[in-house]
Amino acid sequence: MNNLVFGLRPVIEAIEAGRQIEKIYIRKGADGQLISELREVARAQHINVQEVPIEKLDRLTKNGRWGKSANHQGVVAQISAIVYAGIEEILAAIPAESAGLVVVFDGVTDVRNFGAIARSAECAGAHGLIVPMKNAAPVNADALKASAGALNIIPVSRVGSIRNTLKILQGEGFQIVAATEKSGTRLYDVDLTRPTVIVMGSEEDGISKEVLKLCNAQVSIPLRGKIGSLNVAAAAAVMLYEVVRQRL
Repeated sequence: MNNLVFGLRPVIEAIEAGRQIEKIYIRKGADGQLISELREVARAQHINVQEVPIEKLDRLTKNGRWGKSANHQGVVAQISAIVYAGIEEILAAIPAESAGLVVVFDGVTDVRNFGAIARSAECAGAHGLIVPMKNAAPVNADALKASAGALNIIPVSRVGSIRNTLKILQGEGFQIVAATEKSGTRLYDVDLTRPTVIVMGSEEDGISKEVLKLCNAQVSIPLRGKIGSLNVAAAAAVMLYEVVRQRL
């Protein structure tokens, strides 16, 4: 339970103290003055709040396999395992002689896929990762493990709007390249030596239409087998290493 804070007042105090929180779980149907205050504080900080059955809160706060659940008062907050960076910090850290490389996640919610992509991105020399505040995999101990520690190295920025962030990056000279199996343009036919943002979407729904409209290029990975698509982590690795190949 090292990455959890539970109880109404402790969670509110953690937010006010500037702790970086991934998500807050609140018991379904919970109400009252402190609950309203918590929701207000969380909304102001753009923290994702999810209503869940009390059984989930009991499981989260259970001490050991046969231990009792803590007195969570219907509220549990999951603390981020990393310190997030701002977009400005990521951009400022890109060496002047390098073409920037950033990976944006649009709806990737599986922790293992997220961690695996982070690992590939760090190995490929990417300068940063960008994740939305909502509809994203939590950066927790499982994500760190799946990334083989890469999430402790590569900067991660959490943003309220992927669309607005892409517009900022375009204004900084980045091309936005979306990975989508529906594209007739092959990955290998796009110039990736320029400053590039690679956008990866969810396995179920792909990249949202609103985000696709902003992309400068939509590319697919040629497949020779019978299965119609790659796992998102495998696809991201192929995309990233085509960037590496072109820039060598």
